[in-house]
Amino acid sequence: MMEILVLYYSLHGHTAEMARLVARGVDEVTGATARIRTVPPVSDGIDHRNPAVPHEGPAWVRREDLAECEGLILGSPTRFGNMAAPLKYFLDGTAAEWYSGTLAGKPAAVFTATASLHGGQEATLISMMLPLLHHGMLLLGLPYSEPQLNATRTGGTPYGASHVSGARADALLSADEQALAEALGRRLATIAARLQGPGASGPAE
Repeated sequence: MMEILVLYYSLHGHTAEMARLVARGVDEVTGATARIRTVPPVSDGIDHRNPAVPHEGPAWVRREDLAECEGLILGSPTRFGNMAAPLKYFLDGTAAEWYSGTLAGKPAAVFTATASLHGGQEATLISMMLPLLHHGMLLLGLPYSEPQLNATRTGGTPYGASHVSGARADALLSADEQALAEALGRRLATIAARLQGPGASGPAE
């Protein structure tokens, strides 16, 4: 079974919900399954320690997850047009994987959530793409053959799936946002399967 790593950081739960939808799209592709992982928060307190296992939700990501996956989908809320610090902190520690080419040639995609419609979604998606390019990954976006990309009045970009959560972080994902998140996972898993060679390469019947 080909595993696709869905790796995210979430504060209010919106990015986590997107990760579940992306994973659902991955699981729709024959021969593919999603491995959902998250990153721990960072702190400037020298006595701060994260628990060995999260209190709830997916497990913390391990370096082995990068080596064992056949594709990677990153998700993060927007922080001033950039990815959140916990995800960047993890990526900044992947020099060994960069040096050894662990991720080179594997497909990758990104997703994000913001409080406002013009809150830096595309800049954040691009910020996540940059380290993936350095790792030699093959970046995928969302094509305009996805009808929701033209129809959406909320989130959704050709750079990756996105969500507008509202100033109070209480907006649910719209139908278009949900469809595009699933489409992103489905597309990456389909391409990953094709890169693996003959065999399963499309949505399950």
